[in-house]
Amino acid sequence: MRQVIALGGNALLRRGEIASAENQRRNVTRAAAGLAAACDGIQTVLVHGNGPQIGLLALQAEAYDAAPAYPLDMLGAESQGMIGYVLAQELRNARPERAVAALLTQTQVDADDPAFQRPTKPIGPVYPPDQTLALADAHGWSFAADGAGQRRVVPSPVPKQVIEQDTIESLMSAGTLVICGGGGGIPVTLDANGYLRGVEAVIDKDLVAALLAIHLDADRLVILTDVDGVYRDWGGPGAARLAEIRASDGSEHDYAEGSMGPKVRAARQFALATGRDALIGALDEVASVLAGASGTRVTP
Repeated sequence: MRQVIALGGNALLRRGEIASAENQRRNVTRAAAGLAAACDGIQTVLVHGNGPQIGLLALQAEAYDAAPAYPLDMLGAESQGMIGYVLAQELRNARPERAVAALLTQTQVDADDPAFQRPTKPIGPVYPPDQTLALADAHGWSFAADGAGQRRVVPSPVPKQVIEQDTIESLMSAGTLVICGGGGGIPVTLDANGYLRGVEAVIDKDLVAALLAIHLDADRLVILTDVDGVYRDWGGPGAARLAEIRASDGSEHDYAEGSMGPKVRAARQFALATGRDALIGALDEVASVLAGASGTRVTP
């Protein structure tokens, strides 16, 4: 059996927590036993988010004005290595007998993707509205509402392919638990000479997870986040968790673009392309999600 599991950046660094190394490691350590059990006896690729982490790295880069701030593709590589290291270490601690590898991977996007003109991907912390005005003036950043505050948003182009997907396939087939596609992968395009070049963007990791799951012929796609499933009327008085969604019904645009929308879109893409189910649920309830007792099942 094969599976691709996507972990949200907010599931690894909980809302309201300080983005410290200690907090992130504690959350990963807490999740590692359940994740390791979910991967036992199964060829697995693990994709993770980096929204909170890359936003913090961007702030740190801007704080040192003696050199130009690093672009988002380099910060994406940095966050991929940082989170991948912690995940690989704690999963190996939970299952010393299993091979685990964290890879730096690149994801190709279209240089003409309209997403570059319409930033939607939230990164970094939530700011009070008055602070975002100063940050927008100082750095030229764009912001969007997130609860009572606002978060920086950046372009999130559609992923076309993972450059290292054949290497991932080889490691997965050998039984290695592969951690890759961190933060959606390092965003790259092909220039006029056919060379790969990094671009200023953060790719949605759920869409990359779906792309990999389809290419790898996975039996299931599992999207784990910090909420227990997909909700109708999220945040409203009639909010209710949906136990099942048919991929051919409705639209992912019924859900917030910066949060659940891409997850539902990714699950639908996988279900329609493969005829197999995708699951969306809480990282803390991974065993229950896999058993169908919680979360949301997206069927073909």
